[in-house]
Amino acid sequence: MHKQRVVFVHGLGSFGAAAWPKQHGMALAYDALFLRRHGFDVAAEPVGSSVAADVAIVINSLADTGGGHVVAHEQGAISAMLAAIERPDLVHSLSLVEPACLSLTAELPATASHRALMEPLFDVRSQLNDADYQREYYRRAFSAETGGLDTPEARRSARRLRLQAPPWEAPLHIVPGVPTLVLTGGWEPLYEEIAGYLQETGALRRVAAGGHRPQDSVDGDHIIRSFVGDVGRAMSVQAS
Repeated sequence: MHKQRVVFVHGLGSFGAAAWPKQHGMALAYDALFLRRHGFDVAAEPVGSSVAADVAIVINSLADTGGGHVVAHEQGAISAMLAAIERPDLVHSLSLVEPACLSLTAELPATASHRALMEPLFDVRSQLNDADYQREYYRRAFSAETGGLDTPEARRSARRLRLQAPPWEAPLHIVPGVPTLVLTGGWEPLYEEIAGYLQETGALRRVAAGGHRPQDSVDGDHIIRSFVGDVGRAMSVQAS
């Protein structure tokens, strides 16, 4: 039996399969691909982010099977949504986890407040070293402290973070007309504001415990699997 493809698009931190520990088991029922966005590599030096390159990665991962489901976290949701706008024939569903789609809600209060907090840091990032930038980024964005950069992997991660473009600059201004789930952790007004906007445009909205990574919780994982499964079964019925 042919397995439907599911493509996973990571956010800022871990990437590839490491970004989706609870979803590994979906490979039993689906043709699962755990992508690496542009500039994310195990050994190579990080390079600046590119939304266009990320969109191409998503589209190319779907083209050889005639399409599939896309599950995306944080900044990865930007390229996932843009891919669905560019190639709606290939994106069967979108599951957006804590989506950093700030350009959609630029005029709303929580988004404007977040940008006012983060933009001064982005403006001086070329003047900061990787460790100082990472420390200040996590303090402002998550009210959290970061560990030391005592491994090559940690140093690459900090460098990569400093090279990411501000999410509010992404050219995302419309919502694709595909079945969409938006999952948040219920902890941060910014993501709840974005989720509310997407809900008003037709998305199914759900909340699960887990902070910025609700996909790692039992409930969050179940919500994602149920949504993808429901859309997939509905497609199979229509095709039969």
